[in-house]
Amino acid sequence: MTTKNKEKMISFPVSVFETAETKDDLEDWLMCQDPEFINLLLEARQDDLDGKGIDLETLKKELCIK
Repeated sequence: MTTKNKEKMISFPVSVFETAETKDDLEDWLMCQDPEFINLLLEARQDDLDGKGIDLETLKKELCIK
């Protein structure tokens, strides 16, 4: 078995598993434990506070979304 085929094991508290209603809940909890993800959120929030974001209508036009 190559490294690419090995399954990754992830652990989390039983209380999280017991209270999660969906797999999405578990994914959300895992993402919130990831420092890189948290940093991305903090950077995005700071960009928003600094006025670097764009409004939804402008984004839709740029992406050709109706």
